Amino acid sequence: MVRHNSCRSLRAIASSLLVLSLLACNSQNELPANEPLNSRFHDDQPSLSGDGTLLAFTTNRNGQEQIALYDLEQRRFLDAPGLNRSGVIATNPSLSRTGRYLVYLTSVEGRLEIALYDRITAQAEILTRTYRHWVRNPQISADGRYISFETARRGQWDIEVLDRGPNIELDIADGTPLDVAP
Repeated sequence: MVRHNSCRSLRAIASSLLVLSLLACNSQNELPANEPLNSRFHDDQPSLSGDGTLLAFTTNRNGQEQIALYDLEQRRFLDAPGLNRSGVIATNPSLSRTGRYLVYLTSVEGRLEIALYDRITAQAEILTRTYRHWVRNPQISADGRYISFETARRGQWDIEVLDRGPNIELDIADGTPLDVAP
């Protein structure tokens, strides 16, 4: 009888630990909004939005390398659902003019890929999925149309520019006139 009760106790403890670990995994990618910008954690690779309102950087605050977004005017971290996935490394952020678009490096099946995150749609997409060469240091243009990066396509590091096309929704500040050709 003692053995039966101890098995139940062990099952209850194991069940509690499982629930706690699931809760930790689900909240692992979220940073508390009121946490200070400077901390004891390793934060690096800062990128400032063109309008100077947002800061993106790589941090290990939640126990894994991920990208944090910080609103400099409101002095708080922003939620970015879909940006950081558990167990996936995200580094080298670069922000567009208002911070709508964010490009970064992410690991997919052990390969570094360039990804684009749209803060309006909360969607991330891999831009170099069919690209067969090493990539590094992505940078996005202010309007979000162009992405420059380094590639090892020719066996050395060269620079390439990816044009997302004329039909994307540009990141322009409210009231900014678009240049229209006559």
